[in-house]
Amino acid sequence: MTAPDTAEGATARLAERLLGMRANREVIPPDPNHSVRWHQHSYPSPVARWNYHPEYEIHLIRKGTGKFIVGDHIGTFEAGHVALVGSGLPHDWVSDLQPGEFLENRDAVIQFDGKWVEQTSSLVPEMAEVKPLLEQSQRGIEFLGSSAKAAAAAIEAMGTTSGLARLQHLFDLFAVLTGAPEEDRRYLAEEWFRPQLDGQAAAVVDLVLEYVFSNHAGTIKMSEAAGMVGMQEASFSKYFKRATGQNFSDLVRKLRLAHARRLLESTDTAISDICYEVGFSNLSNFNRHFLNDTGETPRQFRQRIQNEGRG
Repeated sequence: MTAPDTAEGATARLAERLLGMRANREVIPPDPNHSVRWHQHSYPSPVARWNYHPEYEIHLIRKGTGKFIVGDHIGTFEAGHVALVGSGLPHDWVSDLQPGEFLENRDAVIQFDGKWVEQTSSLVPEMAEVKPLLEQSQRGIEFLGSSAKAAAAAIEAMGTTSGLARLQHLFDLFAVLTGAPEEDRRYLAEEWFRPQLDGQAAAVVDLVLEYVFSNHAGTIKMSEAAGMVGMQEASFSKYFKRATGQNFSDLVRKLRLAHARRLLESTDTAISDICYEVGFSNLSNFNRHFLNDTGETPRQFRQRIQNEGRG
Protein backbone atom coordinates (compact mmCIF):
# COMPACT_ATOMS: atom_id res chain seq x y z
CA MET A 1 0.00 0.00 0.00
CA THR A 2 1.41 3.39 -0.97
CA ALA A 3 1.94 5.88 1.84
CA PRO A 4 -0.24 9.04 1.54
CA ASP A 5 1.24 12.34 0.35
CA THR A 6 1.92 13.68 3.84
CA ALA A 7 5.11 14.45 5.74
CA GLU A 8 4.74 11.09 7.48
CA GLY A 9 4.18 9.35 4.15
CA ALA A 10 7.24 10.99 2.62
CA THR A 11 9.35 9.89 5.57
CA ALA A 12 8.05 6.36 5.24
CA ARG A 13 8.86 6.24 1.54
CA LEU A 14 12.37 7.52 2.21
CA ALA A 15 12.90 4.84 4.86
CA GLU A 16 11.69 2.16 2.47
CA ARG A 17 14.12 3.35 -0.20
CA LEU A 18 17.01 3.33 2.24
CA LEU A 19 16.39 -0.32 3.07
CA GLY A 20 16.45 -1.25 -0.61
CA MET A 21 19.50 0.71 -1.77
CA ARG A 22 22.87 -0.84 -1.07
CA ALA A 23 24.92 -0.56 -4.29
CA ASN A 24 28.06 1.48 -3.78
CA ARG A 25 28.11 2.69 -7.37
CA GLU A 26 26.14 2.52 -10.58
CA VAL A 27 27.27 -0.44 -12.67
CA ILE A 28 27.40 0.48 -16.36
CA PRO A 29 26.77 -2.57 -18.56
CA PRO A 30 29.09 -2.75 -21.59
CA ASP A 31 27.61 -2.57 -25.08
CA PRO A 32 29.43 -5.04 -27.33
CA ASN A 33 28.01 -3.41 -30.47
CA HIS A 34 29.15 0.16 -29.82
CA SER A 35 32.28 1.97 -28.67
CA VAL A 36 30.31 3.94 -26.08
CA ARG A 37 26.96 3.43 -24.38
CA TRP A 38 24.03 5.66 -25.34
CA HIS A 39 20.79 5.34 -23.42
CA GLN A 40 17.80 7.33 -22.24
CA HIS A 41 15.77 7.14 -19.07
CA SER A 42 12.71 8.69 -17.52
CA TYR A 43 12.16 10.42 -14.19
CA PRO A 44 11.51 9.23 -11.55
CA SER A 45 13.66 6.18 -12.23
CA PRO A 46 15.82 3.83 -10.13
CA VAL A 47 18.91 5.04 -12.04
CA ALA A 48 18.11 8.72 -11.46
CA ARG A 49 19.75 9.11 -8.05
CA TRP A 50 22.94 10.21 -6.32
CA ASN A 51 25.51 7.90 -7.87
CA TYR A 52 29.03 7.63 -9.18
CA HIS A 53 30.86 5.28 -11.55
CA PRO A 54 34.31 5.00 -13.16
CA GLU A 55 32.94 5.79 -16.62
CA TYR A 56 32.79 9.34 -17.98
CA GLU A 57 29.27 10.62 -18.61
CA ILE A 58 27.84 13.18 -21.04
CA HIS A 59 24.36 14.08 -19.83
CA LEU A 60 21.51 15.88 -21.63
CA ILE A 61 18.28 17.02 -19.98
CA ARG A 62 15.49 16.98 -22.56
CA LYS A 63 12.53 18.27 -20.60
CA GLY A 64 11.52 19.86 -17.32
CA THR A 65 13.30 21.99 -14.74
CA GLY A 66 14.97 21.16 -11.46
CA LYS A 67 18.15 21.13 -9.40
CA PHE A 68 21.35 19.22 -9.93
CA ILE A 69 24.37 18.44 -7.81
CA VAL A 70 27.76 17.51 -9.25
CA GLY A 71 30.38 17.00 -6.57
CA ASP A 72 29.88 19.87 -4.15
CA HIS A 73 28.25 22.15 -6.75
CA ILE A 74 24.50 22.78 -6.73
CA GLY A 75 22.74 24.43 -9.64
CA THR A 76 19.45 24.53 -11.51
CA PHE A 77 18.65 23.09 -14.92
CA GLU A 78 16.11 23.32 -17.70
CA ALA A 79 15.65 21.51 -21.00
CA GLY A 80 18.86 21.63 -23.05
CA HIS A 81 21.19 21.33 -20.06
CA VAL A 82 24.41 19.53 -21.10
CA ALA A 83 27.12 18.40 -18.68
CA LEU A 84 30.24 16.25 -18.76
CA VAL A 85 30.87 14.35 -15.51
CA GLY A 86 34.30 12.90 -14.81
CA SER A 87 35.20 9.41 -13.65
CA GLY A 88 34.16 8.78 -10.04
CA LEU A 89 32.48 12.17 -9.60
CA PRO A 90 29.09 11.78 -7.83
CA HIS A 91 26.11 13.47 -9.43
CA ASP A 92 22.31 13.70 -9.41
CA TRP A 93 19.58 15.58 -11.33
CA VAL A 94 16.30 16.09 -9.44
CA SER A 95 13.33 17.38 -11.45
CA ASP A 96 10.59 19.67 -10.18
CA LEU A 97 7.49 17.47 -10.38
CA GLN A 98 3.81 17.93 -9.72
CA PRO A 99 2.17 15.13 -7.66
CA GLY A 100 2.02 12.03 -9.83
CA GLU A 101 4.00 13.63 -12.67
CA PHE A 102 6.28 11.41 -14.78
CA LEU A 103 8.81 12.67 -17.35
CA GLU A 104 9.27 10.04 -20.03
CA ASN A 105 12.80 9.87 -21.47
CA ARG A 106 13.87 12.97 -19.54
CA ASP A 107 17.58 12.24 -20.08
CA ALA A 108 19.83 11.15 -22.91
CA VAL A 109 23.14 9.83 -21.56
CA ILE A 110 26.45 8.77 -23.08
CA GLN A 111 28.91 6.79 -20.95
CA PHE A 112 32.37 5.56 -21.87
CA ASP A 113 35.50 4.12 -20.30
CA GLY A 114 38.58 6.33 -20.13
CA LYS A 115 40.66 3.33 -21.22
CA TRP A 116 38.77 3.33 -24.50
CA VAL A 117 39.97 6.89 -25.18
CA GLU A 118 43.55 5.88 -24.35
CA GLN A 119 43.45 2.85 -26.61
CA THR A 120 41.79 4.72 -29.45
CA SER A 121 44.34 7.54 -29.20
CA SER A 122 47.15 5.07 -29.80
CA LEU A 123 45.60 4.20 -33.16
CA VAL A 124 43.88 7.49 -33.99
CA PRO A 125 46.20 10.33 -32.88
CA GLU A 126 43.47 12.94 -33.32
CA MET A 127 41.64 11.45 -30.34
CA ALA A 128 44.40 12.78 -28.08
CA GLU A 129 42.59 16.13 -28.25
CA VAL A 130 39.94 14.63 -25.95
CA LYS A 131 42.35 13.90 -23.08
CA PRO A 132 42.61 17.46 -21.68
CA LEU A 133 38.81 17.65 -21.68
CA LEU A 134 38.58 14.47 -19.63
CA GLU A 135 41.10 15.84 -17.13
CA GLN A 136 38.99 18.99 -16.74
CA SER A 137 35.86 16.90 -16.32
CA GLN A 138 37.08 15.69 -12.91
CA ARG A 139 35.35 18.82 -11.62
CA GLY A 140 32.34 18.40 -13.95
CA ILE A 141 31.66 20.83 -16.79
CA GLU A 142 28.35 22.44 -17.72
CA PHE A 143 28.24 23.61 -21.34
CA LEU A 144 26.40 26.78 -22.26
CA GLY A 145 25.24 28.77 -25.26
CA SER A 146 25.82 27.56 -28.80
CA SER A 147 28.12 24.79 -27.58
CA ALA A 148 25.31 23.25 -25.51
CA LYS A 149 22.91 23.41 -28.46
CA ALA A 150 25.40 21.78 -30.83
CA ALA A 151 26.25 19.12 -28.25
CA ALA A 152 22.56 18.34 -27.64
CA ALA A 153 22.00 17.88 -31.39
CA ALA A 154 24.93 15.45 -31.63
CA ILE A 155 23.73 13.49 -28.59
CA GLU A 156 20.25 13.13 -30.05
CA ALA A 157 21.67 12.13 -33.45
CA MET A 158 23.60 9.30 -31.81
CA GLY A 159 20.36 7.88 -30.44
CA THR A 160 18.79 7.57 -33.89
CA THR A 161 21.77 6.01 -35.68
CA SER A 162 24.08 3.03 -35.42
CA GLY A 163 27.35 1.79 -36.83
CA LEU A 164 29.60 4.28 -38.57
CA ALA A 165 26.88 6.96 -38.56
CA ARG A 166 26.70 6.83 -34.75
CA LEU A 167 30.47 6.95 -34.50
CA GLN A 168 30.51 10.02 -36.74
CA HIS A 169 28.08 11.82 -34.42
CA LEU A 170 30.22 10.83 -31.44
CA PHE A 171 33.28 12.42 -33.02
CA ASP A 172 31.15 15.48 -33.83
CA LEU A 173 30.21 15.65 -30.15
CA PHE A 174 33.83 15.37 -29.01
CA ALA A 175 34.76 18.14 -31.47
CA VAL A 176 32.04 20.41 -30.04
CA LEU A 177 33.04 19.82 -26.42
CA THR A 178 36.80 20.09 -26.94
CA GLY A 179 36.34 23.21 -29.06
CA ALA A 180 33.88 24.95 -26.72
CA PRO A 181 35.20 28.42 -25.78
CA GLU A 182 35.72 29.21 -22.12
CA GLU A 183 32.63 31.42 -22.02
CA ASP A 184 30.58 28.32 -22.92
CA ARG A 185 32.02 26.28 -20.03
CA ARG A 186 31.15 26.35 -16.35
CA TYR A 187 33.37 24.26 -14.09
CA LEU A 188 31.36 22.82 -11.25
CA ALA A 189 32.96 21.05 -8.27
CA GLU A 190 35.84 22.59 -6.36
CA GLU A 191 39.25 21.21 -7.30
CA TRP A 192 39.80 19.86 -3.79
CA PHE A 193 36.51 17.94 -3.75
CA ARG A 194 37.20 14.36 -2.58
CA PRO A 195 34.17 12.55 -1.10
CA GLN A 196 34.42 9.24 0.74
CA LEU A 197 31.66 7.14 -0.77
CA ASP A 198 30.60 3.57 -0.23
CA GLY A 199 27.33 1.74 -0.76
CA GLN A 200 25.61 2.92 2.39
CA ALA A 201 26.84 6.50 1.97
CA ALA A 202 25.47 6.72 -1.57
CA ALA A 203 22.06 5.53 -0.37
CA VAL A 204 22.00 7.86 2.64
CA VAL A 205 23.02 10.91 0.62
CA ASP A 206 20.42 10.15 -2.05
CA LEU A 207 17.65 10.15 0.54
CA VAL A 208 18.88 13.30 2.25
CA LEU A 209 19.10 15.10 -1.10
CA GLU A 210 15.51 14.18 -1.84
CA TYR A 211 14.43 15.60 1.53
CA VAL A 212 16.42 18.82 1.06
CA PHE A 213 15.46 19.37 -2.59
CA SER A 214 11.79 18.83 -1.78
CA ASN A 215 11.73 21.23 1.17
CA HIS A 216 14.39 23.83 0.40
CA ALA A 217 11.93 26.74 0.40
CA GLY A 218 10.57 25.74 3.80
CA THR A 219 11.97 24.57 7.10
CA ILE A 220 14.84 22.11 6.83
CA LYS A 221 16.23 20.60 10.01
CA MET A 222 19.36 18.51 10.31
CA SER A 223 17.63 16.60 13.09
CA GLU A 224 14.89 15.52 10.68
CA ALA A 225 17.41 14.50 8.01
CA ALA A 226 19.37 12.50 10.58
CA GLY A 227 16.21 10.82 11.83
CA MET A 228 15.25 9.74 8.31
CA VAL A 229 18.43 7.69 8.04
CA GLY A 230 18.45 6.47 11.62
CA MET A 231 21.38 8.52 12.94
CA GLN A 232 22.04 10.86 15.82
CA GLU A 233 22.49 14.45 14.69
CA ALA A 234 26.19 14.70 15.62
CA SER A 235 27.06 11.43 13.88
CA PHE A 236 25.03 12.38 10.84
CA SER A 237 26.83 15.73 10.52
CA LYS A 238 30.25 14.06 10.35
CA TYR A 239 29.01 11.27 8.09
CA PHE A 240 27.41 13.70 5.63
CA LYS A 241 30.55 15.83 5.45
CA ARG A 242 32.73 12.79 4.67
CA ALA A 243 30.30 11.49 2.03
CA THR A 244 29.66 14.78 0.18
CA GLY A 245 32.65 16.98 0.95
CA GLN A 246 30.44 19.71 2.42
CA ASN A 247 28.45 20.48 5.55
CA PHE A 248 24.71 19.89 5.59
CA SER A 249 24.04 23.58 6.22
CA ASP A 250 26.27 24.54 3.26
CA LEU A 251 24.30 22.27 0.95
CA VAL A 252 21.01 23.85 2.03
CA ARG A 253 22.41 27.36 1.57
CA LYS A 254 23.80 26.55 -1.92
CA LEU A 255 20.47 25.10 -3.01
CA ARG A 256 18.53 28.14 -1.84
CA LEU A 257 20.94 30.50 -3.56
CA ALA A 258 20.79 28.47 -6.80
CA HIS A 259 17.00 28.76 -6.73
CA ALA A 260 17.30 32.50 -6.07
CA ARG A 261 19.59 32.97 -9.09
CA ARG A 262 17.06 31.25 -11.33
CA LEU A 263 14.22 33.46 -10.05
CA LEU A 264 16.33 36.60 -10.50
CA GLU A 265 17.13 35.56 -14.07
CA SER A 266 13.70 34.39 -15.19
CA THR A 267 11.15 36.49 -13.27
CA ASP A 268 10.43 40.07 -12.25
CA THR A 269 9.61 39.02 -8.69
CA ALA A 270 10.77 41.54 -6.11
CA ILE A 271 14.07 40.64 -4.46
CA SER A 272 12.48 40.83 -1.01
CA ASP A 273 9.86 38.28 -2.11
CA ILE A 274 12.51 35.99 -3.62
CA CYS A 275 14.39 36.08 -0.32
CA TYR A 276 11.48 34.48 1.54
CA GLU A 277 10.39 32.27 -1.34
CA VAL A 278 13.73 30.42 -1.37
CA GLY A 279 13.77 29.93 2.39
CA PHE A 280 15.79 32.79 3.92
CA SER A 281 14.32 34.36 7.04
CA ASN A 282 15.42 37.96 6.47
CA LEU A 283 16.63 40.13 3.61
CA SER A 284 19.96 41.22 5.09
CA ASN A 285 20.97 37.60 5.65
CA PHE A 286 19.95 36.72 2.08
CA ASN A 287 21.91 39.66 0.62
CA ARG A 288 25.01 38.75 2.63
CA HIS A 289 25.03 35.10 1.59
CA PHE A 290 24.29 35.96 -2.04
CA LEU A 291 27.18 38.44 -2.14
CA ASN A 292 29.58 35.94 -0.56
CA ASP A 293 28.53 33.24 -3.04
CA THR A 294 28.48 35.25 -6.29
CA GLY A 295 30.51 38.39 -5.63
CA GLU A 296 27.42 40.46 -6.44
CA THR A 297 24.33 41.59 -4.60
CA PRO A 298 21.01 40.19 -5.88
CA ARG A 299 20.25 43.57 -7.44
CA GLN A 300 23.63 43.72 -9.22
CA PHE A 301 23.22 40.11 -10.41
CA ARG A 302 19.79 40.80 -11.91
CA GLN A 303 20.95 44.02 -13.55
CA ARG A 304 23.95 42.27 -15.14
CA ILE A 305 21.77 39.47 -16.51
CA GLN A 306 19.31 41.98 -17.95
CA ASN A 307 22.10 43.99 -19.57
CA GLU A 308 23.63 40.84 -21.10
CA GLY A 309 20.22 39.95 -22.51
CA ARG A 310 20.03 43.30 -24.27
CA GLY A 311 23.54 42.88 -25.75
